[in-house]
Amino acid sequence: MGVSSFKSKTFLADFLRKHMPTRDEMAKNRFLKPIAHRFLSPELWRFTRRSVPRGVALGLFAAFIVPLGQIFLAAFMALPARANVPLAALVTFVTNPFTLPFWLLFANQTGKFVLNIDAAVGGGAGQLAEDSGALARWLELGGVTAFGFLVLAIVTAAVGYILSGFIWRFVVARKRARRLRHMEARLDERLEKGAE
Repeated sequence: MGVSSFKSKTFLADFLRKHMPTRDEMAKNRFLKPIAHRFLSPELWRFTRRSVPRGVALGLFAAFIVPLGQIFLAAFMALPARANVPLAALVTFVTNPFTLPFWLLFANQTGKFVLNIDAAVGGGAGQLAEDSGALARWLELGGVTAFGFLVLAIVTAAVGYILSGFIWRFVVARKRARRLRHMEARLDERLEKGAE
């Protein structure tokens, strides 16, 4: 039985199995060979109630904390956390070249809101930035945006962990209930046939 023909408890697990490279393909990758024995451990590729929320949280954290190479960061953080590696890598795509302008603006606004620059300087942050020159304005903008990304990394990781845990439990409970109803229906059919 191939990896893609195996049916699991959730649609997401099936989708990832179909589109992600297999563990054997990754073991043959020249970049992963030095760490393949740790990285390709079967427990890091299972979809469980603990590994899925960890993978989502680490993927979101890596997506916002590092603009480049976030997939590798998420995969390496998944090792000691025993999180789901493919899910951690997949979630990092929330920040990509197409969405980066939106996230830059959002991180800047988040940084401004959290730091509350205007209130701290007495409402004159704009005047202070004009007086200090273009380089100081760019440094301030970069610092505020970087702080906004740090806040986004922490907040989205926490929210992602909680939400994915609830969604995982809901999906698994629904599948289990459907399976139980199907088993009860088959049992009722057998009882009816036995009564005849």
